[in-house]
Amino acid sequence: MVFFIILFAVFILYSMNSMTDALCERREIPAEKQPQVFRTINILMTILLTSTYVKIFFT
Repeated sequence: MVFFIILFAVFILYSMNSMTDALCERREIPAEKQPQVFRTINILMTILLTSTYVKIFFT
């Protein structure tokens, strides 16, 4: 079960990164600010996925 959750989390993070890349291109975000945008979105998605994991398995 844990393997499927990890696989799902990797898929979600990959999807979010590709959508973030499209957002950066469409909004013409400068290259020096893009790492900050990616880092923020990845941290927030990791927190969301971790809290969902905790909620599913410990409640």
